[in-house]
Amino acid sequence: MKSLSESRVLIVDDTKSNIDALVQVLQGDYRLSVALSGEAALRAVEKSPPDLIMLDVMMPGIDGFEVCRLLREKPAYRDIPIMFLTGLQDVENKARGFEVGGNDYLTKPFAALEVKARVKAHLTAKAYSDSVKEKIASEMRIARDIQAGILECDICRELKDTGLEISARLEPAREVGGDLFVVLRNADQVMVVVGDVSGKGVPAAIFMAVTTTLLRTVGRLLHKPEVILRHVNDELANQNPHGMFVTLACAVLEPTRGKISYASAGHPSPVLLRPGQPPAYPFDATGMMAGIMVDNEITAIETDLLPGDTYLLYSDGVTEAFNTEGGMFGEKRLLEAAGRGASLPVAELVQTVFQAVADFAGDHPQSDDITLLAVRSPG
Repeated sequence: MKSLSESRVLIVDDTKSNIDALVQVLQGDYRLSVALSGEAALRAVEKSPPDLIMLDVMMPGIDGFEVCRLLREKPAYRDIPIMFLTGLQDVENKARGFEVGGNDYLTKPFAALEVKARVKAHLTAKAYSDSVKEKIASEMRIARDIQAGILECDICRELKDTGLEISARLEPAREVGGDLFVVLRNADQVMVVVGDVSGKGVPAAIFMAVTTTLLRTVGRLLHKPEVILRHVNDELANQNPHGMFVTLACAVLEPTRGKISYASAGHPSPVLLRPGQPPAYPFDATGMMAGIMVDNEITAIETDLLPGDTYLLYSDGVTEAFNTEGGMFGEKRLLEAAGRGASLPVAELVQTVFQAVADFAGDHPQSDDITLLAVRSPG
């Protein structure tokens, strides 16, 4: 936890005598800065967020209530403690201050001991909170690295001499997420899987790690997608105290035979990009989500794998990405974006679709993990 002497206090008041009184009490204990208006305060916070804001209520232009409300609208400033400075002692005004996000009140004229005690209390709490947040953030960064390591595989090694091209990309909505992808080779077969765990955050990440491990273990022993998913489902369902589930799309490609077998545990169909044909969704789900109950009846579909066929597997974070107007990216836009990248190398196809989602979402925060995996047969 950082020393309180390193804490910065922003004093906002349009009356010089009030500023002088507070500076006299706090000088030497903390780093002080001053703003003479609400507008200046907003600019100062944006330039360098302080550890505490001492904010006058009655000011010309933007008053203290409005300054507080505007700051609380922005996530970056929501945790800065704000102490109102006011000569108003009525309950209604104090209630309004708390409603717009204030943390405390100091009533004029200021009592030095009270100022020192309240400022120290808020800065101590802020320093402790920041320390805890940094520890959590550090642990989450490590967890993200571990999760990325679980997903990483040497795709070039897995695809050597198969003629297949594969590219995958995963962007979690938080530090860690519940999406997954697996690429695994067995002799002349290549298994590709994309999955999406229910929920978000650490629980989803742990369930994702277990699912990925099961897929790799079972995928080494079994070679049919429906059998692989059935075994994974049963293992998850047998040890699932919190009722979580995962949707999975599993495709086994055999380039030498010119065949692809596909099974799905409640996952959306991949996009098929076939030369000379419009993009399409060729498959329906062949079973329900994995992990809910044992003996989930999952079947498979086998079809021809033609030269140049590209399958784009994805999680619903793609189609269910939202923009600032509340619109959803949807399946139609996915087909359009995939169609624009159909003739590109698979890595550029994946990037084209990712960019289309990002352009659509604009400033809307990412609400779900996004995963794309493109696999193309030799043409």
